Formats: sequence, structure tokens, C-alpha cells
Amino acid sequence: MDQQYLKTGERIDQLYSRDVKIIQSNNVFSFSLDAVLLAHFANVPQKASSTIVDLCAGNGAVGLFMASHTPSHIYEVEIQDRLADMATRSVSLNRLDDQMTILNMDLAKVTSKIKKDSVAVVTCNPPYFANYENSKKNPNKYYAIARHELETTLTAVMKATSDLLKMNGKSYFVYRPDRLDDLFREMALHRLAPKRIRFVHPKADSEANMVLVEAIKDGKPNGVRIQKPIIVYNAENEYEKEVRGMLYGRED
Repeated sequence: MDQQYLKTGERIDQLYSRDVKIIQSNNVFSFSLDAVLLAHFANVPQKASSTIVDLCAGNGAVGLFMASHTPSHIYEVEIQDRLADMATRSVSLNRLDDQMTILNMDLAKVTSKIKKDSVAVVTCNPPYFANYENSKKNPNKYYAIARHELETTLTAVMKATSDLLKMNGKSYFVYRPDRLDDLFREMALHRLAPKRIRFVHPKADSEANMVLVEAIKDGKPNGVRIQKPIIVYNAENEYEKEVRGMLYGRED
């Protein structure tokens, strides 16, 4: 029966730890570990009356992974038509139509659909790379848009986040450590105070290649907590216990 949700060239993958099925394709950008990490890092509200918004949603992975841990309504905002369509079908595949809404639109216009200063939590896995003229980009437009600031910018992401959040609302980002200065600068310009940071390392002896950041709208300065790092692989190239739990729901 699940095959009815698929179009040509698509498949169904599963995140076993949260019993979620997600429609993917090799032709577009698929979810990866950063989406799983972000969904686990976010502290989601436990009120049905609250609202969560996931920006740069892609095929809906982060929102789908959070849905089982909150009764709140989740909006997924994605500018690319094909990815938004895949997300919509994944929502139906998981029977989450009453809890999740896909908005196929530019995040810069999101407050035309969701009231300003009304959202409890915003999550985002934004494009990691600035759009420099000489930067090498993937010839596949779906991959290029997901990785480079072609359709949005970090500034636009932070503005939309700040516009959506109510006072003391929380935002969660997964980003590149080498752009933390950009991230913190844009946060400061848009009334977002970083409060919790967790670095992600491929291995224990490797430099961090991802960072998870929690910020509060209109939060007080300072008081930032640096949590213990996430180590993805052990010396045998197997997932470390914590990451196994995120992916498979078990740590053995």
C-alpha cells in the first residue's frame, strides 16, 4: 500500500527510532544525519496549542522526526516544489495530516501564513555555504540549493525565525562550526541569544564538522552552555552508542 505514495525514481526510507517513513529520491537532496541530530536536539513543546515551524524543510525530515514527541502543530516551509510535494506525501504516508502542514513558499514570506510573534519553536537546517561567485556548486540544482545560499540566506533565515517566534520562544539550528561567527552575528542582529551549544565530531580524535545551537528570542546575554560533544563513529567505524539510539532506538 505504501507504494501508492511514490512517484517515478522515489523510494521509502525509515528512521526506526521514531517509526517514521520518509519518501526520498537520489535525484534530490535526501535527509542525512544532521536532520536526525537537529530533531533530537530540539526541546519541543508538549502543548497541542503550541506551534512549531521547520524552515528549509526539504523533504520534511526534521518535522517528521519531531512529530511523535509533541502534540503541537508543525509547519514545514520549503521553497522547492518537488521537495515540498515529497514532504506532503510523506506526511500522508505517516498519517500526520492533522498535525503537520507543508508550506511551499519562500521563508521570507512565511508571516503571510503564520502569525508573527506566535511560534514556540523554530528549527532549521539552513544551507551551509555562502553563495560566492567562485564557489563550486553541484550541477544538480536540488543539491546546490540545499547546500548553498541560492534561494535564501542566513540573514533571511534569522529574520524569519525572529519574526515567527514569540518572546522567549526557542530556535534550534544545525550548522557548520567554521561559520559560527556568521551565525552568532546574525543571531545578535535578530534578537536571538545563543543558550546551548553541542559540537558534533565524526570521530573522537577529529575536529567538529557540525554544531547544534539553541537560541532564545530576547534572551538575556551570556549563560551559554557548552554540552558534551556528540561522537558519530567509534574506532571500528561503527556508530557510537548515542547515535545508534537516535537512528535505531537502541544503544546496544
